[in-house]
Formats: sequence, structure tokens, C-alpha cells
Amino acid sequence: MKKLIGLVFAGVAVFALSGCGGGNDYYYEEPINDGLTTLFLIDQNGDSYAGIPYKCDSMADWSKTAYNGEFSFYPRENCEFDFLDLYGNYANDPLVDDIVYIVDDLDYGKGGIPYECVSFGVGTTDGDGSFDYDENDECVFYL
Repeated sequence: MKKLIGLVFAGVAVFALSGCGGGNDYYYEEPINDGLTTLFLIDQNGDSYAGIPYKCDSMADWSKTAYNGEFSFYPRENCEFDFLDLYGNYANDPLVDDIVYIVDDLDYGKGGIPYECVSFGVGTTDGDGSFDYDENDECVFYL
């Protein structure tokens, strides 16, 4: 009988003390990928279009492209850009045109993006990321 009581007591003690570990259960938690995407606006010389006002669906206020032409959005958002003070590229005159390209971080053009401009109308970006727009146009890109 003493052996049985001793075994029961030992079992209860082991069970009770098993929850009192050192607390060294460290684990790595993957960062959350919220889907935020970044692209860039550049000109025909590869220079950045900094300071272009834009606003995407998830943004409360207007922002401006960064010094390197960077802008960020969530996939399937609509982003409006105000190309105020740009001549557009519809005239096809290299001395006057302000060609804008949408590129990724490797400078690959983002073709096939549907867009609509107030003055120019509807289109999709070319394979090199360029698109047609008129002087001082406002364009919405359906990213």
C-alpha cells in the first residue's frame, strides 16, 4: 500500500511541477506580408519623377512620389496621379514630351496596367511601362 501511495504522490508531483518550466519557449514569428507594393516613376533618361502628387484607395490624404520616384500601394487598388506641370507625351515631340514610365525596382517596365486619364482617355501601359497622357492630366491607374 505504501508503494501505491508513493507512486500516486510521485505522479501527482510530476504532473504539478511540469507546468513550472523555465519559460524558455522562444520561437520565430514570420513578419506579416501585408501586400504593400512599390513601383517607381521615371523619365526617358532614367531620372526619377519626384514630387508627383498621388493618392491610392487606402490612403487618407494625398502623398507625393519620393526623391527616387517611389510610390506604394496595395494590389488591386486604384491610384490617381496628378501630372500637373508635365507636358504629356501625346505630341510625340522629344523636345516637348514628358514621357513617364512605371517601373519596378530592377527598372523593368510594368506593361499592361489599365488606366484612365481625364484629358487623354483610356489605355493600358506599354511593355516598357510608358503610357499616353496630355498636358497637366490626371490619371487613375488600376493596379
